Amino acid sequence: MDMDSVTHSVQLSLAPVFFLTAVAGMISVVAGRLARIIDRARVVAQAIRHSAEQAEIDRGLHELDYLRSRGRLANLSIGLLTLCGFLIGLTIVLLFIGPEWGVHGVAVFSCFLAGVVSFICALAGFLWETVLATKLLDFNVQELGRKMRHEAEES
Repeated sequence: MDMDSVTHSVQLSLAPVFFLTAVAGMISVVAGRLARIIDRARVVAQAIRHSAEQAEIDRGLHELDYLRSRGRLANLSIGLLTLCGFLIGLTIVLLFIGPEWGVHGVAVFSCFLAGVVSFICALAGFLWETVLATKLLDFNVQELGRKMRHEAEES
C-alpha cells in the first residue's frame, strides 16, 4: 500500500468514525434507560411480594408487563446499535483493505448502508420504548392532585 492510498483511506473513513461516536452515545443512552427499567422492575416486584391488597398486586403486575415490553425494546435497540457499530467498523476496515484485496465499492457501500438502516431501526425502537414509558402515567390522577393542593391552599 502506498502513502497516497493510506491517506485516501483515512480521509474516507472519517465520516464512519464520527458515526461510530454517535452509535456509542446512543448505546449509552439506551443502556441507561434499560438500567432504570430494571431498577423499577425490582422495586415493583418487591412491592408486589409485600402487598396484601389485590388491587395493588394487579397494578404492579400490569406495570411489570409494561416494564418487560420496554426492556425488550431497549435490548432490541442495543442489539441493533451493536450491529450498526459492527457494520460501520467493517466499513472502515474495507475502506483500508479493500483496494489491496480487490473488494469492490459495492461491498463498502452495502456495509455502510446496512449500518445506517440498523441505526434507524434502533432509533425507532428507542422511540417506541419512550412512548411506552409514558403510557402508564395517569394524568387524571396528577390533575386531581393539583386540584386538591389548590383547594387546600385556598382554605
